[in-house]
Amino acid sequence: MIIGIPKEIKTHEYRVSLTPTGAKTLSSLGHQVIVQSKAGSAIGFSDQDYQTAGVDIVDSAQIVFGQADMIVKVKEPQPNECKLLNKNQILFTYLHLSADPKQTELLLASGATCIAYETITDDNGRLPLLQPMSEIAGRMSIQSGAHHLEKTQGGSGVLISGATGVNPAQVLVLGGGVVGMNAAKVALGMGAQVTILNRSLSKRLTDFQQQHTSQLSIDLSSQANIEQQLATADLVIGAALVAGASAPKLITRDMLKLMKKGSILADVSIDQGGCFETSKVTTHDQPTYVIDGIIHYCVGNMPGAVAQTATLALTNATLPYVIKIANEGYQQAMLSNQNLMNGLNIHQGKVAHQAVAESLGYQYNPVSF
Repeated sequence: MIIGIPKEIKTHEYRVSLTPTGAKTLSSLGHQVIVQSKAGSAIGFSDQDYQTAGVDIVDSAQIVFGQADMIVKVKEPQPNECKLLNKNQILFTYLHLSADPKQTELLLASGATCIAYETITDDNGRLPLLQPMSEIAGRMSIQSGAHHLEKTQGGSGVLISGATGVNPAQVLVLGGGVVGMNAAKVALGMGAQVTILNRSLSKRLTDFQQQHTSQLSIDLSSQANIEQQLATADLVIGAALVAGASAPKLITRDMLKLMKKGSILADVSIDQGGCFETSKVTTHDQPTYVIDGIIHYCVGNMPGAVAQTATLALTNATLPYVIKIANEGYQQAMLSNQNLMNGLNIHQGKVAHQAVAESLGYQYNPVSF
């Protein structure tokens, strides 16, 4: 199979979908890998590194899309990339279609087979290709939130750790999954007082609380509990996720009046539409905006800022699936692995994932090969 790696073109997106080491693995299995020139140069992977790994370097995305059987990316294809796809190609990347009807339309029109990292499951129902970026985004949400709490950034001027004789910041985490747990770990490590609100009190959460009894509170997520916590929160992390579907709206605009001016809402669920009513996607160029005195941080590709770490973590997770699809072809690969089949979002001009279809108002078309 010919596997194409284009250079990412989203604003401040420095990740690349395949490391030279990963490319060498594919080449050793007899597959041809073509990489757009300078696709990994921003994080220290030169064209020479890829050539040494047995890769063909090409000058443009048009050549990559024109030659490859499977396009492997990091972020969702931008409109001009969608138009380069054809019905004989596989697209393997993060898609987050439920929050992006325009991208959905373009991918349906392309006829391509589109497999989304974020809806592939494992045998326990977890999301193994979403997990590494969720870990990073959760940790970064505290780092970024702490920065924007600084008065010079427009925040309230609260230090996460507090100081001798001064209380630490109050951090509220909405969702106790991978994002939420990683956000809480970093916030606790920085000395914050942390509350996690989750739909259920799992053993994992209760065990976590026992390790941090003096700094951590965990409770059920309800409107009453959220409203109570907003009154004292300095930093709120939105970490709610429904696989393939739009994120639930947990904080309305009217609820912002409960918060202290200069507090931060950091919406890590923004790729799935965001879990705050007032959320809209921002970029690393302009990461924040203010509504009713509350700073919103809603960057859609947070891990792109730590692109070297994120690329290594992503390739570790995705490469086994790339190999399986390349070795077996996508049909056989999916027939032999329901977890991979769960990643199929669009096929031959139809929406093939139920949660995506329901979120966007499309007819669900289960695929049978």
